[in-house]
Amino acid sequence: MYSFYGTWPWYVSGFLIGAIMLLLIYFGKTFGMSSNLRTMCSVLGAGKTSDFFRFDWKAQRWNLVVVLGAALGGWIAVTFLSDDSGVILNPQTVTELQHMHIDAPQGKLLPDAFTSAKALQSPKVWGILLLGGLLVGFGTRYAGGCTSGHAITGLSNLQLPSLIAVIGFFIGGLIMSWFLLPLIFN
Repeated sequence: MYSFYGTWPWYVSGFLIGAIMLLLIYFGKTFGMSSNLRTMCSVLGAGKTSDFFRFDWKAQRWNLVVVLGAALGGWIAVTFLSDDSGVILNPQTVTELQHMHIDAPQGKLLPDAFTSAKALQSPKVWGILLLGGLLVGFGTRYAGGCTSGHAITGLSNLQLPSLIAVIGFFIGGLIMSWFLLPLIFN
């Protein structure tokens, strides 16, 4: 049994994601959050300087509503549905973070080593965040979509490029967490 408050189990969240996917397929839409960046840039006039942003963005208004709903839903969940238990990490993860001199996040998703006011004064942290952002942006564009688009929409539509992209996402995550992160913080 689960509580309405706090983290929902995978089978509830998974069912809801599956139901949304069926609705999108029924209406002939494809889900992906990164495509909204292109749409927002087009809305703001980027089509004047680049052909990539010259398209009928009004046909993608529904997807902008998805972004708004995700942000609003996240705020509602944190503000009204949180049970104050926060994120519970595996004890082995906490130990590995401590070996890298990173305190485990206390009820948050990110440790203070990356997000505190003190951390943001460090050029090293800024470098990590900027390089990470550039790599994620480049990877998303190069792969033709983000993790949510490929892993949820692409895989549910049995698209081989999405399977290849998702395998690449996992390999990249493993390389980062097992090799690069310890090199950076040890």
